[in-house]
Order: sequence, then C-alpha cells, then structure tokens
Amino acid sequence: MSVMAAVGDVFRRARGRTLTAFRQGARNSSGGLRVPAGSILCRAAGREGWAWPRRGAECSEVVSGDEYQWKGPFYFIQGADPQFGLIKAWAVGNTGSGDDEWGEEIKLTEQAVQAINKLNPKPKFFVLCGDLIHGMPGTQWRKDQEQDLKNVLKNTDQDIPLVFVSGNHDIGNTPTRETIDNYCKSWGDDYFSFWVGGVFFLVLNSQLYFDSSKCPELKQAQDAWLNGQLAAAEKRKCKHIIVFQHIPLFLRKPDEDHDYFNLEKSVRQEIMEKFQNAEACMMRVWFWSR
Repeated sequence: MSVMAAVGDVFRRARGRTLTAFRQGARNSSGGLRVPAGSILCRAAGREGWAWPRRGAECSEVVSGDEYQWKGPFYFIQGADPQFGLIKAWAVGNTGSGDDEWGEEIKLTEQAVQAINKLNPKPKFFVLCGDLIHGMPGTQWRKDQEQDLKNVLKNTDQDIPLVFVSGNHDIGNTPTRETIDNYCKSWGDDYFSFWVGGVFFLVLNSQLYFDSSKCPELKQAQDAWLNGQLAAAEKRKCKHIIVFQHIPLFLRKPDEDHDYFNLEKSVRQEIMEKFQNAEACMMRVWFWSR
C-alpha cells in the first residue's frame, strides 16, 4: 500500500455504515485477533464472512469481538468546528466569502493534535463533530481548506482513530445527494455506528433532520437504518449508547423553542421517541456544535 493510500484510509475509516478502525475478527494461533487487510467480519441474513466495505454496501451487524465487552473505564476526545476560514470571515464581517485565510485555525488545530498525542493512556478515538471547514459546498476556498485540515490531522497518533461527523458547512444547510457523496469521498460515511469497549456509538447526519427537501430519500434511509441500529442494541441488551451529531436536539430542555442551534420541535420529538422506545438501553446522548 502506498503512503498516500495509507493516509487516505485515516480519513475514510467510516465505510459500510461502520468504523473499520475497530474491526476485529478471527483469532490467530497466539490467541490474538487478525483480519484480512481492509476487511471487516459481517453477519447478514444469518451468514457470516469477510467483506471489504464500499460506498453503498452495508452489513446488518458488524462482529467486533472484544469491543462488545465492557472491560473498564476509557475515554475519548471530542472536538467540533475546526472550521478553517471562520476566524478571518468573522473578523472582516463577511462569513459568506471572507474565508480566504486560515493560518490561525491551522495553529490551533496543530496545538490540539500535539496535546492529544501526548496523552497517556491514549484516548480510544478522536471525534470531530462537524463544520470541519468553513467553505460551503461549491465555494472558492473549500478544497484548499480541506487539504490543509487533513495535513494537520494526519499527524494524529496512528493508534488514535479519527472519527468525523458532518455539519452544515460540510454538506450544506440544505444537503443534496451530490454534496453528501462528495463529503463521503473525503471523510467517509455520513452516518454509521461502532462499538468500543462495550459502548455503542452512533454518528448521525443531522442536516437530514434540518432540511432534507432536496434528498428526502436519504433521510428515509437514515431513519430506517437508525431504527435497525436501536433494535439491534436493544436485542444485545446494550446499556450505554452515545450519539454524535452536529446540530443538537436541544440545548437546555427538550421542549425549548426552536432556534438556529437546535432542531425543529416536531423533528426533535420524533427522534427522541426513537431513543425512548429502545427501553433496554440507557441513553447517554452527546450533542455539540456551539
């Protein structure tokens, strides 16, 4: 595998609606776990076998071996809105097209990566909850911002997987199939799940709940997938679920008024009911975007 291919995998580990960074499978002669390169072990329709995830391919359940089991406390690092280009845009009062410099964001993100790399013990993963860059889809500086962010993040300790969540600046306030596909080509799936240390993690595309008018079928697909994930978690008697998404359901209380920083009330209620109906699960939901 080339160096460039290896680097690319760091940013596209979310494939087949799971995170390949935590794949585990058959045991080798010494008792350790081994998998074919780039594959995960999937169980679908009662059959089990190796699969190489690709865009559009999904497994009904990813067999993650020991990651299903609780072995004691662990931690992860959560960040949001590195948003390369925002500082200059705010400074000049032009958030639409004033994002032609992002040197300060590079420095801040470099500091964050350096600090994370020094942690001992290491975090299980580092998740960025959306607005990775400031340039909206189709704007002038977007590709350069994205490349500079990747140049910084690739220096993260290779034993600390990167997890990405899509935000409105990543796929647009009103996403389309094209903007979501472009995001997935750069950062991996826009929604997926994974197990780590006995905890079930869900990553959702909250823009589909904000405005899916240009791709309603994609929202329907995520809804169906989420129903299946919650049903599987209940069947496994999951006790801890953590949800990552860019736009929070609410900031302070479930019945608060709708504003820029939360989801519309009816949508909020629909999602909350999904979580509440998973009676076997104790939900611990994290939302960050401010």
